[in-house]
Amino acid sequence: MTSGEQIGDVGDKAGLPPKTCSIDRLITLPQDVEKVLAGEKTATRRNGRYADVGEVMALSGHNYVVERVYSQTLGEVTEAQARQEGYPSLEAYKESILSIHPGMQWLPQMRVWVHEFRPVQE
Repeated sequence: MTSGEQIGDVGDKAGLPPKTCSIDRLITLPQDVEKVLAGEKTATRRNGRYADVGEVMALSGHNYVVERVYSQTLGEVTEAQARQEGYPSLEAYKESILSIHPGMQWLPQMRVWVHEFRPVQE
C-alpha cells in the first residue's frame, strides 16, 4: 500500500472544500513522526485540508488510515484533543505550535482542519 491510497468507503465528501495539500505533507516534523510511531499521536491539525477519510498515510514503513476530517477553531481544542496530538496538556500543545510557527498568535477564532487517523491493521 502506498501513501495516498484509500481504504474502504470514503464517505460523503459533500460540504468539504478541496484538499489544499497532499497527505504526504500531513505529518513531517521528526518529533511528530516519532509520536505517531509510538502510538502517542492520533490526530493532527493543519491550516488546510490535507487528506480525505479513508486515505492512507505512510510513515517510516507503517501505514495509517484517516478516519475523520473536520474543521474546528483553536478555541474549541480540548485537553483530550491535545493529548491526541501527543501532548500532555493543552498548554503544552499551544506552546509547541507557537514555537513551530514564529510570530503566530493563538487566536481562539482561527479555524484549522483536524485529521484523525489510526494504524492500518495489515
